[in-house]
Amino acid sequence: MLAELKGLNEECGVFGIWGHEQAAQLTYYALQSLQHRGQEGAGIVASNGKDITSFKGEGLVTEVFSQEELDKLNGHGAVGHVRYTTAGGGGYENVQPLLFRSQTESLALAHNGNLVNANALKHQLERQGSIFQTTSDTEVLAHLIKRSGYENMKERVKNALTMLKGAYAFVIMTETELMVALDPNGLRPLSLGQIGDGFVVASETCAFDIIGAEYIRSVEPGELLIINDEGIRSEKFTYATNRSICTMEYVYFSRPDSDIDGLNIHSARKRLGKQLAVEFPIEADVVTGVPDSSISAAIGYAEAANIPYEMGLIKNRYIGRTFIQPSQELREQGVKMKLSPVRGVVDGKRVVMVDDSIVRGTTSRRIVKMLKDAGATEVHVVISSPPIKNPCFYGIDTSTHEELIASKNSVEEIRSIIGADSLSFISVDGMVEAIGRPDSGENRGHCLACFTGKYPTEIYPDTLHPYEKELTH
Repeated sequence: MLAELKGLNEECGVFGIWGHEQAAQLTYYALQSLQHRGQEGAGIVASNGKDITSFKGEGLVTEVFSQEELDKLNGHGAVGHVRYTTAGGGGYENVQPLLFRSQTESLALAHNGNLVNANALKHQLERQGSIFQTTSDTEVLAHLIKRSGYENMKERVKNALTMLKGAYAFVIMTETELMVALDPNGLRPLSLGQIGDGFVVASETCAFDIIGAEYIRSVEPGELLIINDEGIRSEKFTYATNRSICTMEYVYFSRPDSDIDGLNIHSARKRLGKQLAVEFPIEADVVTGVPDSSISAAIGYAEAANIPYEMGLIKNRYIGRTFIQPSQELREQGVKMKLSPVRGVVDGKRVVMVDDSIVRGTTSRRIVKMLKDAGATEVHVVISSPPIKNPCFYGIDTSTHEELIASKNSVEEIRSIIGADSLSFISVDGMVEAIGRPDSGENRGHCLACFTGKYPTEIYPDTLHPYEKELTH
């Protein structure tokens, strides 16, 4: 769907590579493939084994980097980051990777996720004398590493990671090695691959495809990878793990050509659509999906329901990001600029409109109205995720309880608000079964907190929402 318009945004995407002489160039291409995970800032830090160089800026990857800048990033190791700026945050200083230099060694950090105890740790570190240069929670890790009493960098990193709570996929680089860490719940996706004699890690496997790397496996919860000129080794920084990957990675965030834990995203979304057709059979003439992330589910629904799939909505890919503004009025205007109904497809037809989620309801209401204005006689909205009733504290910029339409309205009330002839949400059990993760147990390795309110980690009284964390120093 339209991330900028509906208030559901991934925080960022990370990439790391070690052992390739074109490390920075490959990182540039990888970040382009991860652009959907963050459009407001990008950065690359490279190492040649002795020196570290960096470049970052606000904007899209292609806007930030020129060939001249890439040529300056020499080395066989690199880390990269694309960033989604949450409301009120941003600024050059918060663009990652963050780079810290000291007399002993440099440290580059890139992070996907949200630390639920970052505020408490910041207060503790400031009392001990730390002075923070950014408002990003990522910087907390750098201070914890530097203050650790261990002499060995690996042990300092492991010690620092045990103090963190929440969601994190970290890529950490010094002059001589790349380290990769995933939180004990594995809330954010992270995969390991190989290219030639070198190794790569990325938030999504689509980054491997674009650079010609071979997928090896997913990084495990609580795992620390150490990659250097001698090769790769894996260690655990904690054994208290409980796989709880964000379900919205399957439903919405990840690219359809990516795999998570061996499951292809497009195929999982098709199964979600088929499950919707089983749970909510509707008499209709056409099925259409809201571009882009809902198309796979719409195809699945159409196949299972034996109703023709049609492109009833077209996405305008050439509208600049400057049109997407945070105000509600401009957000609503942005829906019209981003999407157009195909009158020849929907005029006089009963339409099933498949979407991945409803957050505030504003976008859904606008799209339903557009379809009816284009001549649709009925618009039945089916959603491939359950109602989002609870905010996310793990790096997804949803909203507060007050802004989430499902937290205070019934399904019938939401249907009335958006003007649909019917509204149906997939069941939690149906969603989990359709995605088909191989895990056993109650939630099959999913985090379902935004649907059920059961968070896999402790939530602290001063835990900040992702959209708040850069407003508080």
